[in-house]
Amino acid sequence: MSDTVERGRWSVVRVSRGLFPALLWTASGLLLGFILLPVLGLVTATSPGGLRAAVADEEIRDAVLLSVQDAAITAVAGTVLGVPLAYLLARRRFPGHALVQAIVDLPLAIPHTVAGIALLFVFGRTGWLGAPLLTTGLSFYGTQAGIIVAMLFVSAPFAVNSARVAFEALDPNVERAARSLGASPGQTFRRVTLPLAWRGVLTGAVLVYARSISEFGAVVILAYYPATAPVAIYNLFLSSGLAESASAAVLLLLVALATFLVLRTLASGWLVAGAARPRR
Repeated sequence: MSDTVERGRWSVVRVSRGLFPALLWTASGLLLGFILLPVLGLVTATSPGGLRAAVADEEIRDAVLLSVQDAAITAVAGTVLGVPLAYLLARRRFPGHALVQAIVDLPLAIPHTVAGIALLFVFGRTGWLGAPLLTTGLSFYGTQAGIIVAMLFVSAPFAVNSARVAFEALDPNVERAARSLGASPGQTFRRVTLPLAWRGVLTGAVLVYARSISEFGAVVILAYYPATAPVAIYNLFLSSGLAESASAAVLLLLVALATFLVLRTLASGWLVAGAARPRR
C-alpha cells in the first residue's frame, strides 16, 4: 500500500514496508555507494595542503579554467545546434528518420579515443575541413577551437535527446491552436513550444556542460595543448604520481560540482519563474 501527500508543487509518495520497498532501497543504496565510494576515496586521500598547492599551481589553475570556459561554450553551441534537430526528430517523420537518430547517438557508442582519431581526419591540419580552413588562419589541431570541437562531438547527443524527449511530451494540439490563431511556425515555436519544453532544453545544456568538462579521450588526440584539466591531471599522474594528481583531481571535482550546482539552481529558478509568470 502507498499514499500520496501534496507538498507545494511536489507529490510525495509514501511506500509501505515490505519486500518491494526493501529491494528499492537496497538497489538504490548499492548504486549510490558505488558512485560515492571512489569520490570519497579521492577526497580523503587529499590533504588541505595538497589542495592549496593545486590551487597555487598556475598550470593546473589555468587548465581548470580552460575546461570550465570551453565546456560552457560547448553547452551553448550544443543547445543552439541541437534544439532544431531535436524538434525535427520529435515532430517530423521523414525517410531516414531512424538513421538520423542513430547518427545522433553514434558518439555515445564509440570510444572517445576513436572519436578523436576520426576528428583528426576532418579537423586535423591535413583533414577535409582542417586543411582548407588552415589557409584562412583557423586551426583546430592543438588549439582551443579543437578542444571545443572534440567536446561538442561527444556531448551533442545529450542536447538533442533531452530536447527531443521534451518536445515529444508536448501535445501537438497546443501548437495547432497557436497556428489557428494566426501565429507563424516560427512564432509558435518561440512563444509556445520552446517555453513549454524549456525544462528538457535546460537539462540537455547542463548535461552537455557536465560531459564536456570531463572529456579526455577525444581532446587529448585532437587538441593535446593547451591542456584541459583532465589532460593536465593525466600528465601530472604520469610525471609526479598519485598524490599530486589526486590534489588536482579534487580541485577539478570541486569546481565542476560548484558550477554544476549553480547551473542546476539557475535552471530551476528560471523554470519556477516561467511557471509563475501569468499567461496572456
